[in-house]
Amino acid sequence: MNEALKELLDLLDLEQIELDIFRGRSPEERIQRVFGGQVAAQALVAAGRTVPDGRDVHSLHAYFIRPGDPAIPIVYNVERVRDGRSFTTRRVVAIQHGKAIFTMSASFHVQETGVEHQAATMPQVVGPEELPSYRDRMLQIVGTNSLMREWASRPRPVDARYVTPLTWEAHRDPELRGSNTNVWFRYEAELPDDPLLHVVLAAYASDFTLVDTVLLAHGLAWGASNVSGASLDHAMWFHRPIRVDEWVLYAQESPWSGAARGLAKGEMFTRSGELAVSVVQEAMIRVR
Repeated sequence: MNEALKELLDLLDLEQIELDIFRGRSPEERIQRVFGGQVAAQALVAAGRTVPDGRDVHSLHAYFIRPGDPAIPIVYNVERVRDGRSFTTRRVVAIQHGKAIFTMSASFHVQETGVEHQAATMPQVVGPEELPSYRDRMLQIVGTNSLMREWASRPRPVDARYVTPLTWEAHRDPELRGSNTNVWFRYEAELPDDPLLHVVLAAYASDFTLVDTVLLAHGLAWGASNVSGASLDHAMWFHRPIRVDEWVLYAQESPWSGAARGLAKGEMFTRSGELAVSVVQEAMIRVR
């Protein structure tokens, strides 16, 4: 297990400071505010710790309200909205400097059987073994840009391998622009058989590339264009168990952008083609 993954798992081990109140920290960061996927993952951990055994999360709906400050802890207040016979609902508010920076509602469900179908089809793409790592690909692209070389070189807990062009590539070559992003990802360690942990890590990874899918359509790239942005809201539905220490294909598309916002949708498929997670996110996109 690499050090970046160890650090992430440590960040997800929240400190309980009172009944239904938890405290989380952020890694040291000099380039950006708190990563949205981290806040969503920590909030889901907080919610999950108040839920009875035998109930798995099946959906979450979240809003990013204010930028997170990586220099101070984040306090997560959990509200026990409902404990029903089949479903459990929790609401989580993340607080810094006395103000809400993030809210999330999450629903948990007992394991049941029912009718099944899957209309979504996994894209036919090359396997992850045939693709370079994100780090290697970015270092070739950014050249002597010291800030971006530092960003590309930093250790990461998740191995992401792009099938489709990176935003920096589309920024330089208009023919590479498009509204679809396909990325293989996995965490490079054998993880415990804890369903909540795998769901939490899927939530963490889900926020890495969705906004990039909006930028890709316009040839924009963080650090290479006069563009600023931030996640506004994020929703996920968990259809079946997922293991994120095995390769997952994250197929994403951006059906719309306008009014300084962009919408992106994603589907996470197991290596065998089963749809495990659906994701939708809207982000603010401003070009100066």
